[in-house]
Amino acid sequence: MSTKEKLFSTSSRYNDLGLLIMRVTVAGCLVLKHGVEKAFDFHTMATSRALPFPDPIHIGVVPSLVIAMISDFICAILVILGFGTRWAAAFCFVNILVAWITVHHFSFFGRNGDHGEIIILMLGGFAGLILTGPGRYSVDALLTSQKPML
Repeated sequence: MSTKEKLFSTSSRYNDLGLLIMRVTVAGCLVLKHGVEKAFDFHTMATSRALPFPDPIHIGVVPSLVIAMISDFICAILVILGFGTRWAAAFCFVNILVAWITVHHFSFFGRNGDHGEIIILMLGGFAGLILTGPGRYSVDALLTSQKPML
């Protein structure tokens, strides 16, 4: 294979490595920035009167926080591991989309747009993982007997 073919090839053994990097960076940022806080400071976030946790779909603060914790902590860890990746990524995608619509009001530009860029990047990353799956370097691949390409 020529250098030009290697450079512009759409199929490569590195695709699975790229999916691993995408899983770890997108879901890793979510779990470290938002998930750990929700998992280990749940009581404070659920009972804070000064800064109450948002209730965007009007089911109550605690159920909303539980859904957010499942998304940002549990599902994000599942995505990192590549276990139930498409379902976990879909759960994260929907949760982040609901937060962007109802809490951040589609913010992207202007004074209140500070979270918009990160939200769009996360939505894009999770949407990509929903469509592609986790790749060969994942628990899903081990369970379906796909052997990692080296």
